[in-house]
Amino acid sequence: MKTIDELLDEGVAGKRVFVRADLNVPLDGTTITDDGRIRAVLPTVARLAEAGARVVVASHLGRPKGAPDPAFSLAPAAARLGELLGAEVAFATDTVGESARSMVAGLADGRVAVIENLRFNAGETSKDDAERGAFADQLAELADVYVGDGFGAVHRKHASVYDLPARLPHAAGGLIATEVGVLKKLTEDVARPYAVVLGGAKVSDKLGVIDHLLEKADRILIGGGMAYTFLKAKGYEVGISLLQEDQVPAVQGYLKRAEELGVEFVLPVDVLVAREFPDLKTKAPANPTTVAADAIPADQEGLDIGPETRKLYASKLADAATVFWNGPMGVFEHPDYAGGTRALAQALLDSPAFSVVGGGDSAAAVRILGFDENAFGHISTGGGASLEYLEGKTLPGLAALED
Repeated sequence: MKTIDELLDEGVAGKRVFVRADLNVPLDGTTITDDGRIRAVLPTVARLAEAGARVVVASHLGRPKGAPDPAFSLAPAAARLGELLGAEVAFATDTVGESARSMVAGLADGRVAVIENLRFNAGETSKDDAERGAFADQLAELADVYVGDGFGAVHRKHASVYDLPARLPHAAGGLIATEVGVLKKLTEDVARPYAVVLGGAKVSDKLGVIDHLLEKADRILIGGGMAYTFLKAKGYEVGISLLQEDQVPAVQGYLKRAEELGVEFVLPVDVLVAREFPDLKTKAPANPTTVAADAIPADQEGLDIGPETRKLYASKLADAATVFWNGPMGVFEHPDYAGGTRALAQALLDSPAFSVVGGGDSAAAVRILGFDENAFGHISTGGGASLEYLEGKTLPGLAALED
């Protein structure tokens, strides 16, 4: 695929360059609580503007129902992009309507504009090729060149990700090029030992990547809410912990297959439990207790990995050469249950491994818990896209950027 370096060598001065970014940032009302995804696309936007392009940035945010919804407006993201660029960023209040058309028409060389949430138009996510294509046709009228740089969306067959590149000269932005390069280090000629750490809420979200990585990883460490389905699969009582009962047979199959392949599956040996889920707004003390992983009381819920598990996991990462981490170890948003995720992040920093932190929650945890992002090998913006790549799937947005 053509890179942004090649595109800039050809010259973009005076051209309208459509940048499909991922500005899907978490919001508290209109306040951005983590601007990591905006910072990730900043270099691409800045380089294009400095080269004299008329930059039109587009993204989705949240899951509106194909119609305008003020709760999902990209206005806060546009304002933050302007702050980071140190230059005014224009904002269109629609996607392909009069506001977007007039704003792009009046955009000067080297200036940047953001159009409203692409998912305010039903054509963006439509499964009907004709409807999606019609929206892509309208978007194409706003630009001369397409740059794909929203890696977090490349696993979606959406109009701005899949159909639009076919209608314009196109190139991959710096973020996508970096993400693909890093993910290849996790799938091709991997430096070993290779450890994979998986957390988060649902085991069903990770079965595909577990299936694929069983052929590649040397050890897999499990934490977060999904750990309780694994503990249940071992025959343990998990109380009122998060559990996907229907996934227990699949998990038992993966544990058996891992044993056959010689892949080490590492599960929690102790957990922090409480009778109630913590209040994440007030952060009121939760007063958890620590119990062995096979002794969770029937009326309590596991909410973080315990201190012995933290030591165990650190030991399993200490000699690793490559680590991929996706998903927090517990309810890190509450201080009483942040210890497991903090310990895991610190273990990555203490390890000599090339470490890749993937997934929105993991990346957010790194920032919220005060770690230096640059200390890790790579902080991915991919989330679901990263997982699907590691599953060996073809990602529509990457396929669309191939020449």
